[in-house]
Amino acid sequence: MSWLTWPVRVLGFLVWYAGQIISSSTAVLRDNLTPGQNSTPGVARVRTRCRSDLEVTLLAALITLTPGTLTLGMHDAPVAAQRRRDAEDIRTLYVHSLYSGNADSARVEVRELETRLLRAVRRTGGTS
Repeated sequence: MSWLTWPVRVLGFLVWYAGQIISSSTAVLRDNLTPGQNSTPGVARVRTRCRSDLEVTLLAALITLTPGTLTLGMHDAPVAAQRRRDAEDIRTLYVHSLYSGNADSARVEVRELETRLLRAVRRTGGTS
């Protein structure tokens, strides 16, 4: 992918994210309007692949804007790379989710959002 496809990738991400907002809003609304509680709340620790403060801020904001999820906080720890001399920052988000079922499911959902976001915001489209 090149920087020429960047505007298309951003637009594609926005359309996908709007669908996620509608889907999760429907789930929360249905749970609130029907008897009983269908939520299975939990907290997951998610290591991100975000390289910049902008990327991690966007990811945390989009998680929080999605109904049923909330970014509780972030831990930013420099970790020495095994095969490189420089150090890389490992950013970890703590995410509360109402409907994921368990921490692994929440991590999968956040990972999908992160992958799509990074492909959209990085000019070259890479996620690594």
